[in-house]
Amino acid sequence: MTAETTGPVPGAAGGADDDGARWAPGDRILWRYRDNGDGHVHICRPVTVVRDTPDLLAVWMAPGTECVKPVLVDGTPVHDEPLATRYTAPRTTTRARWIGTGVLKLARPDEPWSVWLFWDHGWDFRSWYVNLEAPRVRWSGGVDSEDHFLDISVFPDRTWLWRDEDEFAQAQRAGLMDAAQARRVREAGAAAVEVIRAWGAPFADGWENWRPDPAWGVPELPADWDRTPARTAP
Repeated sequence: MTAETTGPVPGAAGGADDDGARWAPGDRILWRYRDNGDGHVHICRPVTVVRDTPDLLAVWMAPGTECVKPVLVDGTPVHDEPLATRYTAPRTTTRARWIGTGVLKLARPDEPWSVWLFWDHGWDFRSWYVNLEAPRVRWSGGVDSEDHFLDISVFPDRTWLWRDEDEFAQAQRAGLMDAAQARRVREAGAAAVEVIRAWGAPFADGWENWRPDPAWGVPELPADWDRTPARTAP
Protein backbone atom coordinates (compact mmCIF):
# COMPACT_ATOMS: atom_id res chain seq x y z
CA MET A 1 0.00 0.00 0.00
CA THR A 2 1.27 3.45 -0.87
CA ALA A 3 0.49 6.85 0.52
CA GLU A 4 -1.66 7.84 -2.44
CA THR A 5 -4.26 5.07 -2.18
CA THR A 6 -6.29 2.89 0.10
CA GLY A 7 -5.58 -0.06 -2.19
CA PRO A 8 -2.77 -1.35 -4.40
CA VAL A 9 -1.47 0.57 -7.38
CA PRO A 10 -0.74 -1.98 -10.11
CA GLY A 11 2.85 -1.81 -11.31
CA ALA A 12 3.60 1.03 -8.95
CA ALA A 13 7.35 0.75 -9.46
CA GLY A 14 6.86 2.35 -12.88
CA GLY A 15 9.62 3.95 -14.89
CA ALA A 16 12.16 6.58 -13.95
CA ASP A 17 11.30 10.25 -14.23
CA ASP A 18 13.45 10.93 -17.27
CA ASP A 19 12.26 14.39 -18.28
CA GLY A 20 11.72 16.17 -14.97
CA ALA A 21 8.10 16.98 -15.81
CA ARG A 22 6.26 14.31 -13.83
CA TRP A 23 3.41 14.98 -11.45
CA ALA A 24 3.34 13.46 -7.97
CA PRO A 25 0.51 11.33 -6.57
CA GLY A 26 -2.10 13.68 -5.14
CA ASP A 27 -1.32 16.56 -7.53
CA ARG A 28 -4.37 18.16 -9.12
CA ILE A 29 -4.39 18.75 -12.84
CA LEU A 30 -6.89 19.34 -15.68
CA TRP A 31 -7.94 16.69 -18.21
CA ARG A 32 -9.24 18.65 -21.20
CA TYR A 33 -10.66 18.05 -24.68
CA ARG A 34 -10.60 20.52 -27.54
CA ASP A 35 -13.50 21.01 -29.94
CA ASN A 36 -13.10 19.09 -33.19
CA GLY A 37 -14.09 22.14 -35.20
CA ASP A 38 -12.21 25.23 -34.00
CA GLY A 39 -9.95 23.70 -31.34
CA HIS A 40 -11.17 25.64 -28.30
CA VAL A 41 -11.39 23.79 -24.98
CA HIS A 42 -14.97 22.59 -24.51
CA ILE A 43 -14.51 19.80 -21.95
CA CYS A 44 -12.49 20.28 -18.77
CA ARG A 45 -12.32 17.89 -15.81
CA PRO A 46 -10.25 18.54 -12.69
CA VAL A 47 -8.59 15.29 -11.62
CA THR A 48 -6.12 13.98 -9.04
CA VAL A 49 -2.94 12.27 -10.16
CA VAL A 50 -2.68 8.63 -9.06
CA ARG A 51 0.49 7.76 -10.92
CA ASP A 52 2.64 9.49 -13.53
CA THR A 53 5.59 7.74 -15.15
CA PRO A 54 6.99 7.68 -18.69
CA ASP A 55 4.78 4.62 -19.26
CA LEU A 56 1.43 5.64 -17.80
CA LEU A 57 -0.62 8.55 -16.53
CA ALA A 58 -3.39 7.50 -14.14
CA VAL A 59 -5.82 10.08 -12.72
CA TRP A 60 -8.95 10.01 -10.56
CA MET A 61 -12.05 12.12 -11.19
CA ALA A 62 -13.96 12.22 -7.92
CA PRO A 63 -17.75 12.11 -7.61
CA GLY A 64 -19.23 15.61 -7.51
CA THR A 65 -16.35 17.22 -9.43
CA GLU A 66 -17.35 20.47 -11.12
CA CYS A 67 -16.55 20.13 -14.82
CA VAL A 68 -17.02 22.08 -18.03
CA LYS A 69 -19.04 20.47 -20.81
CA PRO A 70 -20.58 21.57 -24.12
CA VAL A 71 -24.28 22.35 -24.40
CA LEU A 72 -26.43 23.97 -27.06
CA VAL A 73 -26.77 27.73 -26.76
CA ASP A 74 -30.23 27.37 -25.22
CA GLY A 75 -28.81 25.03 -22.55
CA THR A 76 -30.08 21.81 -24.12
CA PRO A 77 -27.75 18.84 -23.46
CA VAL A 78 -25.85 17.89 -26.61
CA HIS A 79 -27.13 14.32 -26.60
CA ASP A 80 -30.74 15.54 -26.53
CA GLU A 81 -30.24 17.15 -29.94
CA PRO A 82 -31.23 14.95 -32.91
CA LEU A 83 -28.22 13.25 -34.45
CA ALA A 84 -28.66 15.01 -37.80
CA THR A 85 -27.98 18.44 -36.24
CA ARG A 86 -26.00 17.44 -33.15
CA TYR A 87 -22.70 18.71 -34.58
CA THR A 88 -24.00 21.74 -36.46
CA ALA A 89 -26.33 23.35 -33.88
CA PRO A 90 -24.61 26.33 -32.16
CA ARG A 91 -22.96 25.45 -28.86
CA THR A 92 -21.55 27.01 -25.75
CA THR A 93 -20.15 25.57 -22.52
CA THR A 94 -21.54 25.23 -19.03
CA ARG A 95 -20.34 24.12 -15.60
CA ALA A 96 -21.90 21.03 -14.07
CA ARG A 97 -21.11 18.52 -11.33
CA TRP A 98 -20.14 14.99 -12.30
CA ILE A 99 -23.08 12.80 -11.31
CA GLY A 100 -22.58 9.26 -10.08
CA THR A 101 -19.47 7.42 -9.01
CA GLY A 102 -15.96 8.56 -9.83
CA VAL A 103 -13.86 7.58 -12.85
CA LEU A 104 -10.29 6.32 -13.01
CA LYS A 105 -8.58 7.31 -16.28
CA LEU A 106 -5.49 5.55 -17.64
CA ALA A 107 -3.44 6.79 -20.60
CA ARG A 108 -0.17 5.62 -22.15
CA PRO A 109 1.99 8.16 -24.03
CA ASP A 110 1.36 8.26 -27.79
CA GLU A 111 -1.57 5.80 -27.64
CA PRO A 112 -4.63 7.17 -29.48
CA TRP A 113 -6.99 6.19 -26.70
CA SER A 114 -7.42 6.30 -22.94
CA VAL A 115 -9.09 3.65 -20.77
CA TRP A 116 -11.62 4.65 -18.12
CA LEU A 117 -12.83 2.46 -15.26
CA PHE A 118 -16.39 2.72 -13.94
CA TRP A 119 -17.87 1.36 -10.72
CA ASP A 120 -21.41 1.18 -9.42
CA HIS A 121 -22.20 2.27 -5.87
CA GLY A 122 -20.46 0.14 -3.28
CA TRP A 123 -17.40 -0.20 -5.55
CA ASP A 124 -19.03 -2.92 -7.63
CA PHE A 125 -16.89 -2.84 -10.76
CA ARG A 126 -18.95 -2.26 -13.91
CA SER A 127 -16.73 -1.90 -16.98
CA TRP A 128 -13.79 -0.36 -18.80
CA TYR A 129 -14.39 2.27 -21.47
CA VAL A 130 -11.89 2.78 -24.29
CA ASN A 131 -12.15 6.41 -25.37
CA LEU A 132 -10.58 6.85 -28.82
CA GLU A 133 -8.84 10.23 -28.87
CA ALA A 134 -5.74 12.09 -29.99
CA PRO A 135 -2.62 11.29 -27.92
CA ARG A 136 -2.60 13.63 -24.96
CA VAL A 137 -0.42 16.77 -25.06
CA ARG A 138 1.05 17.55 -21.66
CA TRP A 139 1.34 21.07 -20.31
CA SER A 140 2.14 22.45 -16.88
CA GLY A 141 -1.48 22.24 -15.67
CA GLY A 142 -2.64 18.98 -17.23
CA VAL A 143 -3.25 17.26 -20.55
CA ASP A 144 -5.17 18.21 -23.70
CA SER A 145 -6.66 15.90 -26.30
CA GLU A 146 -9.38 15.72 -28.97
CA ASP A 147 -12.16 13.17 -28.78
CA HIS A 148 -12.62 10.93 -31.82
CA PHE A 149 -16.27 9.99 -31.22
CA LEU A 150 -15.86 6.20 -31.51
CA ASP A 151 -15.53 4.20 -28.27
CA ILE A 152 -15.46 0.64 -26.93
CA SER A 153 -17.02 -0.81 -23.77
CA VAL A 154 -15.22 -3.75 -22.18
CA PHE A 155 -16.78 -5.95 -19.49
CA PRO A 156 -15.35 -8.13 -16.73
CA ASP A 157 -16.24 -11.31 -18.66
CA ARG A 158 -13.91 -10.00 -21.43
CA THR A 159 -16.72 -9.29 -23.87
CA TRP A 160 -16.68 -5.94 -25.63
CA LEU A 161 -18.75 -3.81 -27.99
CA TRP A 162 -18.41 -0.67 -30.09
CA ARG A 163 -20.02 2.53 -28.83
CA ASP A 164 -21.20 5.67 -30.66
CA GLU A 165 -20.72 4.39 -34.21
CA ASP A 166 -23.66 6.60 -35.23
CA GLU A 167 -21.93 9.70 -33.84
CA PHE A 168 -18.67 8.71 -35.53
CA ALA A 169 -20.48 8.54 -38.88
CA GLN A 170 -22.36 11.79 -38.29
CA ALA A 171 -19.16 13.64 -37.35
CA GLN A 172 -17.78 12.70 -40.76
CA ARG A 173 -20.92 13.89 -42.51
CA ALA A 174 -20.72 17.17 -40.58
CA GLY A 175 -17.14 17.74 -41.76
CA LEU A 176 -15.50 17.34 -38.34
CA MET A 177 -13.39 14.44 -39.57
CA ASP A 178 -12.17 13.72 -43.10
CA ALA A 179 -11.81 10.27 -44.64
CA ALA A 180 -8.10 9.98 -43.82
CA GLN A 181 -8.60 10.82 -40.16
CA ALA A 182 -11.62 8.51 -39.91
CA ARG A 183 -9.48 5.72 -41.31
CA ARG A 184 -6.79 6.38 -38.70
CA VAL A 185 -9.41 6.31 -35.94
CA ARG A 186 -10.73 2.98 -37.21
CA GLU A 187 -7.17 1.65 -37.24
CA ALA A 188 -6.69 2.86 -33.67
CA GLY A 189 -9.91 1.12 -32.68
CA ALA A 190 -8.73 -2.11 -34.31
CA ALA A 191 -5.45 -1.86 -32.39
CA ALA A 192 -7.35 -1.36 -29.14
CA VAL A 193 -9.50 -4.42 -29.91
CA GLU A 194 -6.34 -6.49 -30.35
CA VAL A 195 -5.22 -5.41 -26.87
CA ILE A 196 -8.62 -6.38 -25.49
CA ARG A 197 -8.58 -9.79 -27.17
CA ALA A 198 -5.09 -10.45 -25.80
CA TRP A 199 -6.24 -9.14 -22.41
CA GLY A 200 -3.23 -6.88 -22.22
CA ALA A 201 -2.61 -3.76 -20.14
CA PRO A 202 -4.48 -2.21 -18.48
CA PHE A 203 -7.25 -4.83 -18.44
CA ALA A 204 -5.14 -7.51 -16.75
CA ASP A 205 -3.40 -5.13 -14.35
CA GLY A 206 -5.88 -5.19 -11.47
CA TRP A 207 -6.85 -1.53 -11.55
CA GLU A 208 -10.45 -2.49 -10.78
CA ASN A 209 -9.25 -3.23 -7.21
CA TRP A 210 -7.74 0.22 -6.79
CA ARG A 211 -9.32 2.74 -4.43
CA PRO A 212 -8.68 6.50 -4.01
CA ASP A 213 -7.31 8.11 -0.90
CA PRO A 214 -10.32 9.66 0.92
CA ALA A 215 -8.10 12.57 1.94
CA TRP A 216 -7.90 13.73 -1.67
CA GLY A 217 -11.37 15.24 -1.64
CA VAL A 218 -12.74 16.96 -4.74
CA PRO A 219 -10.52 19.27 -6.84
CA GLU A 220 -11.85 22.71 -7.69
CA LEU A 221 -12.41 23.94 -11.22
CA PRO A 222 -10.15 26.98 -11.67
CA ALA A 223 -11.46 30.21 -13.13
CA ASP A 224 -8.90 30.01 -15.96
CA TRP A 225 -9.77 26.42 -16.94
CA ASP A 226 -9.62 27.34 -20.65
CA ARG A 227 -6.24 29.07 -20.57
CA THR A 228 -3.77 28.56 -23.40
CA PRO A 229 -0.96 26.44 -21.98
CA ALA A 230 2.76 26.53 -22.29
CA ARG A 231 3.51 23.07 -23.65
CA THR A 232 5.85 20.57 -21.99
CA ALA A 233 7.28 17.27 -23.16
CA PRO A 234 4.70 14.63 -24.19
